[in-house]
Amino acid sequence: MLIQRLTIIGVGLIGGSFARALKRARVCAEIVGCGRQLDNLQEALRLGVVDHYTTDLATAVQDADVVVVAVPLGHIASVFATIRPILAPHTIITDVGSAKASVVADAYQELGEHICRFVPGHPIAGTEKSGVAASFASLFENRRVILTPLAETDPQATALITQLWQHTGAEVVSMSVEHHDEVLAATSHLPHVLAYSLVDTLAQMEDRREIFRFAAGGFRDFTRIASSDPKMWHDICLANRTAILHVLAHFNADLAELADAIEQGDSAHILSIFSRAKTARDKFSG
Repeated sequence: MLIQRLTIIGVGLIGGSFARALKRARVCAEIVGCGRQLDNLQEALRLGVVDHYTTDLATAVQDADVVVVAVPLGHIASVFATIRPILAPHTIITDVGSAKASVVADAYQELGEHICRFVPGHPIAGTEKSGVAASFASLFENRRVILTPLAETDPQATALITQLWQHTGAEVVSMSVEHHDEVLAATSHLPHVLAYSLVDTLAQMEDRREIFRFAAGGFRDFTRIASSDPKMWHDICLANRTAILHVLAHFNADLAELADAIEQGDSAHILSIFSRAKTARDKFSG
């Protein structure tokens, strides 16, 4: 066994899938789940995702080797503040938050002397589903996990978290907090903002029933992520607002350029944009 006791605070899609993957790899002797929704924790136990569960944070982290914080970004500071007095000196803390600057700020504010055992992380994986029932062991296979260790982070702590993620089948990469938030604003946060906005716009149109009645596969593919947890993405937008606004402004400028080309009937420019986009998308999709 790599570690004896792992505690997951927030046993949802990501936390639950992490637990399932580590159980499959047999690297944890015991996995404890913690959260506020008793029915979700009971389901986690029934599904074999966790070995024990509790709704009490202090009980959950006591004597843990690793604590994984997998709650919405808006709740991370309060979790850090609550667990700080109970954490053992050897306990390593990590998270799965999609915006790292806000999490790191919360860690500096609330973790105190435990900051050297904190390894910020973010798995680039997920679905539009939520809750432990949506979790599955292969979620992270052949996906990337980004770690953004701090100057104070103990290299041994980073090495252990790296090993845990590798046991899930993920590729682990490291980058700065700032670079992470810039990249994710463009590749993850902006697409979610656009999907939510498009669906909301169409849903408010007078002939919305007719619009959704005739929506085909392209609409479903493009808007799938608008079925993601609204609270989670609300928190992400606020936590990474500067980077999101920057890339959104860039997108708005390009969209205005395309709108102008359509208005002017500029066939060559429209075709150039679409062709360039197809080439980039085909290269990305392999």
